[in-house]
Amino acid sequence: MRKAALAALLGLSLATTTVAAVPAQAKPTPSQLAKLVKLKNVRHHQKNLQKIADANGGNRAAGQPGSEITVKYIADQLKRAGYKPTIQEFSFDFWQELSEPVFEQTAPEQNAFAPGEDFATMQYSGAGDVTAAATPVDSGATGVGSGCEADDFAGFPAGNIALIQRGGCTFALKTDHAVAAGASAVAIYQLPGQPGPVAGTLAAPYGVPVIGPTNAVGTDLVRQAQDGGVTLRIKTDTFTEERRASNVIADTRRGKKDNVVVLGAHLDSVAEGAGINDNGSGIAALLEMAKQIHKLGPKVRNTVRFAFWNAEEEGLIGSQYYVDSLSEAERNKIALNLNFDMIGSPNFVRFVYDGDNSEGQNPIESPAGSGAIEKAFTDHFASRGLASDPTPFNGRSDYNAFINVGIPAGGLFTGAEGIKTPEQAATYGGTAGVAYDPCYHAACDDLDNVDLKGFDQMIDAAAAVTQKFAYSTLTVNGNELVRQRAQLKLQAAPSVIGHHATR
Repeated sequence: MRKAALAALLGLSLATTTVAAVPAQAKPTPSQLAKLVKLKNVRHHQKNLQKIADANGGNRAAGQPGSEITVKYIADQLKRAGYKPTIQEFSFDFWQELSEPVFEQTAPEQNAFAPGEDFATMQYSGAGDVTAAATPVDSGATGVGSGCEADDFAGFPAGNIALIQRGGCTFALKTDHAVAAGASAVAIYQLPGQPGPVAGTLAAPYGVPVIGPTNAVGTDLVRQAQDGGVTLRIKTDTFTEERRASNVIADTRRGKKDNVVVLGAHLDSVAEGAGINDNGSGIAALLEMAKQIHKLGPKVRNTVRFAFWNAEEEGLIGSQYYVDSLSEAERNKIALNLNFDMIGSPNFVRFVYDGDNSEGQNPIESPAGSGAIEKAFTDHFASRGLASDPTPFNGRSDYNAFINVGIPAGGLFTGAEGIKTPEQAATYGGTAGVAYDPCYHAACDDLDNVDLKGFDQMIDAAAAVTQKFAYSTLTVNGNELVRQRAQLKLQAAPSVIGHHATR
């Protein structure tokens, strides 16, 4: 996710804190796996991930050497624990911004805009250096977006820069129409009332520069263009090529092969840093669970599949590739998916994915059984006197591929670029008015970027619920092989794919 792209979206549904009442005489049932998965051993994996990043350009991003070494490290750890891991290779469109972009007004006045403050480069923007007159597209569509119809570009002067308001459809569709109309570059400016520039994804490579100015910048340029004309310069320095990446997947030796519990965490970081919280926290927890779960013996009655996804930061590519590669029969053997993405944030909240959509923020109907998964996590926290908050299934992480084909899902999250509320600070500690992870997608997401107490609590919850479903998935699917599972359909194209806005 780009740093500011979805802060407002996250803030919609994170204010309610839930703590289930626990009878005074009730004692939490101890989880053997939670006792076996020790924080010091999880931290050992994080230290190794930091070393891998330090020796490979400072990151573990998909398509980069650090990601390849991370795959080898995970596979080696699984082999040492007695697994026979599968390395699942796939291709993807690697995209990189090579230098700082330029956005300037050159006439009738000179004005330079600041990258990251006044505008941002769209992921998969093409490279180019364009100076041309700017033309507003359907500027009367205030508040609802523009450029979603080819007719919006009627009479557009070929070679001009298109000024388009966000909203109504995907950035890619707006750009498709602009390119078809002959635009030399595209500026998709923010909606009224939304903070910051537009930082999103086009989902596939384009041949023209595409940027996302703030609403203030965009509307001012539209006004000038209508009052007599404005000339802009947009320069983007980007690189795109097809590259290879790999998922790592391993099954427990024990357990029914027709009732599989899939645990997932993404193994890649962004290019800006080592990603020790995002998502070295999920990787490390899963690795240690994989190493310890065999000690449960016959308590593992269902196959537990440990899945380490690659290219999540590029748009959930690895997990989507995995689900797409499964036959219908193999999909129907998957009882549920548990997702662990960022579970050690320094200004944390104990977020649990909203499986029953009680907050009404999920853009897709939650598959049956997802509410039971949510309850397993919230019951675990409540039995220990710990609060938890719901967080929506909004497409930000690798559960997305599973819920879109009707597989129940759930999991844990401690927050990213969203801002902690005063109510959350009163409940969880930490600092109100500050991001859950101030180092999100930054170089400072290193070994020190973890709240150890909160991380330990999330590890325990992950292990306890994993043990519960390794033994029985009765509450989710009746412990039965799913004979047929309907693929759910989104009401509209998702507004988020992974860590990037799409519209």
